[in-house]
Amino acid sequence: MAKRKIGGALQGLLVPVVVIAIWQGASSLGWINPLVLPSPWAVVHKWFEYLSPTKAYDPADGSRLAWLFSGELIIDAIGSLYRVVVGFLIGAGLALPLGLLMGSSQRVYGLMNLTVQVIRPIPPIAYIPLAILWFGLGNPPALFLISLGAFFPVLMNTIAGVRQVDSIYLRAARNLGASQRTLFVRVMLPAAVPYILSGVRIGIGTAFIVVIVAEMIAVSNGLGFRIMEAREYFWSDKIIAGMITIGLLGLAIDIGMSRLNNYMLRWHRGLES
Repeated sequence: MAKRKIGGALQGLLVPVVVIAIWQGASSLGWINPLVLPSPWAVVHKWFEYLSPTKAYDPADGSRLAWLFSGELIIDAIGSLYRVVVGFLIGAGLALPLGLLMGSSQRVYGLMNLTVQVIRPIPPIAYIPLAILWFGLGNPPALFLISLGAFFPVLMNTIAGVRQVDSIYLRAARNLGASQRTLFVRVMLPAAVPYILSGVRIGIGTAFIVVIVAEMIAVSNGLGFRIMEAREYFWSDKIIAGMITIGLLGLAIDIGMSRLNNYMLRWHRGLES
């Protein structure tokens, strides 16, 4: 099993390694303008420079550990992750109960569905002017946009999960005398968990996309802000370093959510096997 996982990881690295090798070769031969697309080595150098502390260590400023984590990259990444987590918790915290209500109650579904379907296709980016008008600059408009990005994936998956419970389970529970509350808690909710977790995974991925856009416009730190700053000074290597950081953080979040899903759904897969 371990060898299979290592083999799968190495196979996944094949394409990136080939692309980087071609990119470096073309840069070394002068086929690419370094101002437009710097070489991988220049990007790696800038990434470590972006990661490193901005000033020499001074014991008067605090511990060496705090100094090691004082680089721009770490501070920006922490700022972005903070906004993702808080915005996602707000969006998912509102979407989950509404989704459960709409999925379990035909009356609530009929009351809310038209409004949801009209608002859902509007991308969070379209709310940027209103978000700035309502909340000003800083974290509040960014959190509002991120919450919107996370809200609808969680909502729609929760509704689908509750409404698509196999009717045979519902009939069996009713025949055994289950109340509506017991039916919801013991049958509908557990059956909807795989859908809910899929919505959570999509929602947090969407939140991470939205935070970068929000930081480019509404806040003065974070990975999105730093990319826009680098664009103004035509620092292509720093732009790509920031993009790579976003990709790595997104990959880490997705892997974490995938493992969480696998852990929480082990009972579900056990019943199916």
